[in-house]
Amino acid sequence: MDQQGDVRTHPEAPAGPERRRERRRPAVSPGLKGIVSAALAGAVALVAVVFVRDSGGYEERGALPFPTVGVLMANGEHWCTASVVDSPQGNVVATAAHCVAPAGEDGRPGEAAHDGLAIGELAFAPAFSGEGSGQRPLGVWKVRSIQVDERWTKWGEDTADFAFLTVEPDADGRSLQEVVGRGEAPKPVWTSGYEREVTVVGYPQSEHNPENKPVACTTQSRHDEDDPAMLYINCSGFWTGTSGSPWIADRGGPGRPGQLIGVLSGGDTDVDSTAALFDDRAKALYERAAKPTS
Repeated sequence: MDQQGDVRTHPEAPAGPERRRERRRPAVSPGLKGIVSAALAGAVALVAVVFVRDSGGYEERGALPFPTVGVLMANGEHWCTASVVDSPQGNVVATAAHCVAPAGEDGRPGEAAHDGLAIGELAFAPAFSGEGSGQRPLGVWKVRSIQVDERWTKWGEDTADFAFLTVEPDADGRSLQEVVGRGEAPKPVWTSGYEREVTVVGYPQSEHNPENKPVACTTQSRHDEDDPAMLYINCSGFWTGTSGSPWIADRGGPGRPGQLIGVLSGGDTDVDSTAALFDDRAKALYERAAKPTS
């Protein structure tokens, strides 16, 4: 795997669970936390229809609720959430930087993953679902390279907690975006405001989500009170495993995929979630990830 931004991976090490990074807010008692829910506004309108060809080796599925969103896997295990981003080659995925690179400190690269464990070999499974090891109806896509801002890899800045990954084509040479649906991936934007109607979609780990179903919430985003440079939403069900979840503004359903303005970064409860708003530095990472290979 090609790596940028002082990223270090250790394919030989076992994957560990992804951990939502804490913000310093008073903790909410676990007994008061909501269970995993799909709090959708206009849920029917958000179902994207995707027809998958048997000849491509993918499971025949009539309708998938969020075909562009799935699980980022490390050594075959659920690690974080990630999502397809519209790109010229159809091969770019967005997630949180702490899902793919250790945080730096005082200008020095970090030496361990965000939870102290090695990250491992990365792959993306869109539309992941099902009990146990789960089903992968749209395949598993090997991550070829990752792009991370050095503000994260050297300083651990929350406002740079985003990453863009390039994935390999499938065995038939098709791109990821061809398989999930060309018109279903949101376009990234780099100058969004903070107050938007956003749909956030993520995959909690099986402890709180035994059927491995995506949890989603459509709500208003705003500045985070603790760190006004970060986006904030209040929605239940975003437990460990949802880091990297896309924050999609103005999503309208099939053919109206909306705009990707950030990815879920942290939150010390399943209800409070923050994201780093995409900026010009995010755009530069995306352009590197989307650049055609020679």
